[in-house]
Amino acid sequence: MFWIDDVLLVSGVLLLLGVVTSKISARYGIPMLVLFLGLGMLAGSDGVGGIEFDDPIQANAVGSLALAIILFHGGLGTTYASIASVWKPSLVLATLGVLVTSILTGLAASWILQISLLQGLLLGSIVGSTDAAAVFSVLRTGGFALPPKLASTLEIESGSNDPMAIFMTVGCIELLKPDPASSGELLLMFVKQMVIGGIFGVLFGYFAVGLTNRIKLDSAGLYPLLATGLCLITFGMTSFFDGSGFLAVYIAGIVMGNNRVVFKNGTLLFHDALAWLAQIMMFIVLGLLCFPKTLVTYTWPSLGIAVVLILLARPIAVGLSLLPFRFRWQEMALASWGGLKGAVPITLATFPLVYELEGAEEIFNVVFFVVVISALVQGWSLPWVARQLGLNLPMPASPPLQLEINSLQHVDGEIVDYTITDESPAAGKLVRDLGLPEGATIALIARNEEFIPPQGKTMITNGDHVVVVIKGGAGESINRVFVPEVSVSP
Repeated sequence: MFWIDDVLLVSGVLLLLGVVTSKISARYGIPMLVLFLGLGMLAGSDGVGGIEFDDPIQANAVGSLALAIILFHGGLGTTYASIASVWKPSLVLATLGVLVTSILTGLAASWILQISLLQGLLLGSIVGSTDAAAVFSVLRTGGFALPPKLASTLEIESGSNDPMAIFMTVGCIELLKPDPASSGELLLMFVKQMVIGGIFGVLFGYFAVGLTNRIKLDSAGLYPLLATGLCLITFGMTSFFDGSGFLAVYIAGIVMGNNRVVFKNGTLLFHDALAWLAQIMMFIVLGLLCFPKTLVTYTWPSLGIAVVLILLARPIAVGLSLLPFRFRWQEMALASWGGLKGAVPITLATFPLVYELEGAEEIFNVVFFVVVISALVQGWSLPWVARQLGLNLPMPASPPLQLEINSLQHVDGEIVDYTITDESPAAGKLVRDLGLPEGATIALIARNEEFIPPQGKTMITNGDHVVVVIKGGAGESINRVFVPEVSVSP
């Protein structure tokens, strides 16, 4: 066999095990991050797989690529409406929250590990941010729902706080190097990361929308690939100009997801699968980089740092950040418990290894252990905590079917499905009494496992999935027919 044959065989086995592992996660509530990391550790040189992998540079590259794809997918599913209601608290959490969490955790790490204050702050900076992959995974596939304002705050925070964590991590590394950078240089780096990342994200997002709608490709399967290519270009170009590529791809995904583009549903489905592949690949590779025999020697100090991070640093940071925005104490408590750690801290923990700093291996192992503890304790118990705080909402029913206009060019129309609840204005009404606006027609009603061709005398009931074909411009009017009015909390 050629070497590529062995690589393909191992890759296929690991991917298959990763997919099967997701079923175990769904059934028993074990966070997928822990299972994927465990799979990587089992496949490594200390496990049954015996795969030799000890290259932090390659692990860092894989982690960065995977995070770019995951953040782009997360942006595609983030609506302007959710951003409009929570952008202020999310921004404060993504900056001040990360700063406070990092400082408090760093002080504790310095004392517990008996390392210098700057090394402790480096460790605190690495674990200071919440992880988008972990938060998106728990909130979108965890089998429960949070109040919309709180869920949006956590998602947007996790998608936009990477620049602050990266800035603090790189800043501490620069100060630990033999020729440390000045405070002015560090401040300039942070401003460039945030400003350039934001500007490039918006510009490339609208460029992606315009190009997708005008290019007129001959095959539908090329549109998702076009979006992926534009995502990677956005990340690369932003990083080339010293901006935050992670922030840029997240914003570009938001812009693209909130505009009408050709083959949009197909693109969303493709990137959902691609994000899963990225998660599996990233966590397995990071698991391969960890050696369990070495990891266990850091058990007790890691537990101490995790306790400070989870029970002290994160709650204080959340309290300072969210108190001015009139969140209830239950919501702030859950936001504190929902500060999940994941691939971002482990990826950032490879930076000291890449720069060969003193104590880099110790920092990596402690960070790895803290992330596993956070995922196990917080991720596993988040639904239970939400129930105890009265914030665990039922998951909205998934539509049993999905229709799409499979056009290879931009068309003046779209297909939308609405899930009917008791609060919906359409509940209990006949189709002929709905007052549908001109340019809108009901194509199909899905009720339980039954498809109902709509007629004027058909009654809309709670739990129905109503598929509506809408001509361009009728979207807002049709929403008033099916979507209940909600009051946005201040």
